[in-house]
Amino acid sequence: MSERTLNIPVTGMTCANCAANIERGLKKLDGVGDVNVNFASEKANVTFDPQKSSASAIFDKIENLGFGVAKTRTEFPVTGMTCANCAANIERALNKKVPGVVDASVNFASERATVEYIASETDLDEIIGAIEKAGYGAIRPEAGETEMDAEQRARDAEIRDQTRKFVVGAVFTLPLFILSMGRDFGLIGAWSHAAWVNWLFFALATPVQFYTGFDYYVGGWKSLRNKSANMDVLVAMGSSVAYLYSVVVMLFPAAGDHVYFETSAVIITLIKLGKMLEARTKGKTGGAIRKLMGLRPDTATIVEDGDEKEVPLTQVKKGDTLMVRPGERIPVDGEVISGASAVDESMLTGEPIPVDKKEGDVVVGGTINGEGLLKFTATRVGKETALAQIIRLVQEAQGSKPPIQGLADKVAAVFVPAVIGIALVTFVVWWFLVGDFVPAMIRMVAVLVIACPCALGLATPTAIMAGTGKGAEAGILFKRGEALETATHLDTIVLDKTGTITEGKPSVTDVTPFGRFDSREALLKVAASVERGSEHPLGRAVVTAAKNEGLDLPEADDFKASGGFGVEAALDGDRVKIGKPRWFDADVLKEAKERIEKLQSEGKTAMVVTVNDALAGVVAVADTLKEESADAIKQLHDQRLKVVMITGDNQAAADAIAEQVGIDEVHAEVRPDEKSDRVREIQEKGERVGMVGDGINDAPALAQADVGFAIGTGTDVAIETGDVILSSGSLKGIPKAIGLSRATMRTIKQNLFWAFFYNAILIPVAAGVLYPFESVPGFLRQLHPILAAFAMAFSSISVVANSLRLYRAKVE
Repeated sequence: MSERTLNIPVTGMTCANCAANIERGLKKLDGVGDVNVNFASEKANVTFDPQKSSASAIFDKIENLGFGVAKTRTEFPVTGMTCANCAANIERALNKKVPGVVDASVNFASERATVEYIASETDLDEIIGAIEKAGYGAIRPEAGETEMDAEQRARDAEIRDQTRKFVVGAVFTLPLFILSMGRDFGLIGAWSHAAWVNWLFFALATPVQFYTGFDYYVGGWKSLRNKSANMDVLVAMGSSVAYLYSVVVMLFPAAGDHVYFETSAVIITLIKLGKMLEARTKGKTGGAIRKLMGLRPDTATIVEDGDEKEVPLTQVKKGDTLMVRPGERIPVDGEVISGASAVDESMLTGEPIPVDKKEGDVVVGGTINGEGLLKFTATRVGKETALAQIIRLVQEAQGSKPPIQGLADKVAAVFVPAVIGIALVTFVVWWFLVGDFVPAMIRMVAVLVIACPCALGLATPTAIMAGTGKGAEAGILFKRGEALETATHLDTIVLDKTGTITEGKPSVTDVTPFGRFDSREALLKVAASVERGSEHPLGRAVVTAAKNEGLDLPEADDFKASGGFGVEAALDGDRVKIGKPRWFDADVLKEAKERIEKLQSEGKTAMVVTVNDALAGVVAVADTLKEESADAIKQLHDQRLKVVMITGDNQAAADAIAEQVGIDEVHAEVRPDEKSDRVREIQEKGERVGMVGDGINDAPALAQADVGFAIGTGTDVAIETGDVILSSGSLKGIPKAIGLSRATMRTIKQNLFWAFFYNAILIPVAAGVLYPFESVPGFLRQLHPILAAFAMAFSSISVVANSLRLYRAKVE
């Protein structure tokens, strides 16, 4: 094969030496020839031998060197898959045969492909072309048609096709089965043994074999062409052996005394019934996504020059003024410019109580307006809306593979070849033992037909789809499937105090002047003037208190913030500091020590004010507890989890809060940049930690934790840090998320156990291992292929149905 050249956009380079580092690193890869990295254009031209290296290996190397590759990510529905092996075939076709594809992942359960690629090397047309060349289909939404419409149209067509083929199969198979069984049991007279009856059976079986069973031949051929084997190969082989043997007996009566046309027909019809029901049932596991997509109205009412105009949702642009009447769905995200109403945001946050909206408030697309009339300006449309981002997060989580799926993937990769091998060994052994071709053939067909790789392929993804979908309905967004699995192993939950346990809206409770100030108003005025430059919640609380008392605040100069300690500024020629007591020398605090300790014992945060390094007063601020905090922490304890609180507050104040809500362990006086270190210290004790924070200030700690829980709001779902996003903003989402993850993993383990147990037990039974035991029922000693087909048809359905139970699971 000739060499290939990639033109890769590289990110993260800061100098020409970075380019040289990349060149040196890539040249060390086996199969890589010429490498030229241009720092100015930030592109890497790499020539390599596809036989010795791959595009993904080159991308991985660049990232391992500490740089990035600018990738484009796309996701679309795929049609034509019949088992998990088909998904693997498409992944191979994209990863190995399409230049520029960084990573392709295909989910058989959701029937979607997620592809990361280099836009300069390939495009969506080439990716879809590769899928079609591999023998499958890919759906691109048509103009004016939503992604959901295009996907649903294709899914419905596929179900209709499966149903039509099953009905045709049933119409021909039922009389064939009745006549055949009637003849075998001597119920319909001597005429049934006439030669022409076999021709009648042939006429009834042939449409079933080659119309109802057509998909198995096509799927099997595609699979073999891609140098692999899937479920279609097993069904096509098993049914064809019975059918072709019967044709031979029909044409040459001396070859045998019994035809098995009914066996091949019933095998195909039963398995087609199973696949039809599986397609219908499997669609329900993605119900949460469709429900979320269904929240978007088709149209919106735009106000232009005082006139109202109804337009398709796709035509709404940023900056448009929209009107929403009572009871209507809000079409896009925006900011209210007039009107007042209560909006039901439960479908996004899981919280049932409507949220009051007035001028200046943010509204979210997909939510339902109450009884008022709202007029708002569109701020986010299309894929930028909170709803679109939630849908994207859920789809990404559903498409991801948790570690537990690794074993199933390894088994599935060798499953079909192993079954074919077992079937052939079964045939040879029984022919040798019995000396009769027909019993050996029947057992071989039973082995081929009873094996079910689909159950293995569906065990994990269907449960992940149901679990993440259930979570989305409750305002719990898992960003990847791995977080679902890891959350089940947590034993410690670390909570940030401000905004998590408390409201995050502190207020001033005490103002105590010392030294030069003789009134609380004078002290508050000076403290607030300095804090005007601060973005810290405590600083804003001081400013708000001063404004509420009508104090005029002079401008401060030379403002400085000392991270985690306090702020200082010049005011009327004096140097004023306000901050934590430990920021100041003990001599300065001597006079106020008793007052500070009393405030801290009450759970309040004491802030010292100095003027020119002399004590001027103490301002105390307290944050109110969230109503649900104590109940949520109790639920965590009920789940056998230790709860730790990290806060920048002093130890006394932190202990007071901890006692009120039942915290097990307190880490006080921790600066923001130290939180991740504290999480690491807890992990070093052997504890598996879940960190709960706001996703912004707590980003390093969230990233350090085994699972990061980012508390957001209905509009704040694009939090980069954090494995789980709680869009409701409620602490009660933590026990819900952990309960849901445990339920999901329990379902996955049940599914995998069933899938492995089914195949491990029934394949040997079909091969005849029970034949020597006369006490065993005859139908198990000599398992008929029809019973094998029945078992196989409903094995995967049972896995999907078990996953659907998650939608009814209680995650409180």
